[in-house]
Amino acid sequence: MQSDLGEVYPMPRRIRGLSGKLLWLTIAFVMLAEILIFAPSVATMRLRWLQDRLNTAAAAGVVIDGLQPLELPRQVQNDTLMTTGTKAIVLRKDGTSRLLAVTEMPKEVDAQFDLASYGELQSIRDAFYTLLLGGDRLLRVYGPVGESEMVIELVMEEKALRKAMLAYAHNILIVSLFISVITAILMYLAINRMMIVPVRRLTSNMQSFAEDPEDPARVWFAGDGNDEIAVAGRHLARMQGQLQKTLKQQKNLADLGLAVSKINHDMRNILASAQLMSDRLVDVEDPLVKSFAPKLLRTIDRAVGYTNEVLSYGQTSEADPRRRLFRLADLCQEVRDLLNIGPDSGIEFIEAIAPDIEVDADSEQLFRVIHNICRNAFQALATYVPEDPDYPRRITVSAQRMGGVVSITVDDTGPGMPRKARENLFAAFRGSARSGGTGLGLAIARELVIAHGGTIALVEKPGPGTLFRVEIPDRPVSLNDWRARA
Repeated sequence: MQSDLGEVYPMPRRIRGLSGKLLWLTIAFVMLAEILIFAPSVATMRLRWLQDRLNTAAAAGVVIDGLQPLELPRQVQNDTLMTTGTKAIVLRKDGTSRLLAVTEMPKEVDAQFDLASYGELQSIRDAFYTLLLGGDRLLRVYGPVGESEMVIELVMEEKALRKAMLAYAHNILIVSLFISVITAILMYLAINRMMIVPVRRLTSNMQSFAEDPEDPARVWFAGDGNDEIAVAGRHLARMQGQLQKTLKQQKNLADLGLAVSKINHDMRNILASAQLMSDRLVDVEDPLVKSFAPKLLRTIDRAVGYTNEVLSYGQTSEADPRRRLFRLADLCQEVRDLLNIGPDSGIEFIEAIAPDIEVDADSEQLFRVIHNICRNAFQALATYVPEDPDYPRRITVSAQRMGGVVSITVDDTGPGMPRKARENLFAAFRGSARSGGTGLGLAIARELVIAHGGTIALVEKPGPGTLFRVEIPDRPVSLNDWRARA
């Protein structure tokens, strides 16, 4: 797999991937479990080995004890000691001890064990000591003979016991390794089939989709499974489908932007010619022409400015606001004149703005913001037919200054915005509240307001209609300028 930076991410080999790690972890965990089981089992094996020696010696001891008062010949004693693997056999009975067989009675022993009262932890500890450090000690082991009150006592070397324990540990190790490998292989095959193979398919599909995300054949086919990987596959398929739709929409928008730029370029040339011809209207002496000529010139100038801004927007370089202080009431009057809301329209346009309110903003950009909102309100009211014939159809533009912020509200008594338009309020091509609209007006208005560091929002109102609030903060004053003015 190759990233945008040119790095290649090859698929790891199975033995070095997740399945290989699972294989080694399974072997390690099974071996750990076998070690935990090995400790009590080797202790039990040691106790059984000693108990077997005691039982053999006890059987011989009972026979020898029955031959009293005869003493066993030396050869018979040696054979008995060799059979039991001991150096001395002592039988305790009725409070007395009788030496049944002995080769050479040692002066002292290194350790002694009472098998009648032997704890589990003590047995495990002694077993590991014998296995790891023992072999050279002389042991004294004793325990009861069956259900009787007789006690048999043995003196023996630890070497034979350690040898038997090492052989047992070796066998346990071989069996544990065999069980671990078989278990790991079975788990490897099962997990590899259930998890690793589907994950590799998902990864391969991601790689293939990344190479050509517009190809519908490369979208992941979601199966009918109900496990986590199947759910992840369905999410991946839906995400890829949505991404393809987005890419298609972006491509269409790019094509549309190119077409609009071409049309706008030609329109700018036509408007430039109209601008040159309209300049001559200023020299006409007709009073009617003189009354509407300045408005016509300003309208054409704005149209030329819009075409230039559309071209720059297509190049993703929106012009920075050219801010200055101006009276907001004059700008709203121009909006009213351009909308041409007359008495015959049945719509009342109210300007509740004090003459002394000034705003620090780009006049042309703020004009576009207020004009877009008022035009939407005018179009909504023009097509709105209320049940009450006396229902007032009104657009109210008001403003007030609060410290360094000017708050402008545009309120209408229309039908209000539908739910879909509210959900995509400032989204281009999706936020239109009327049929045939593009949804660009509010998207452009929001971008222009944000460029001023301000905010624009749809405000909830108790009655019918729509209320927008635009807040434009003054430019921050640098400390040097403030000191200079002070």
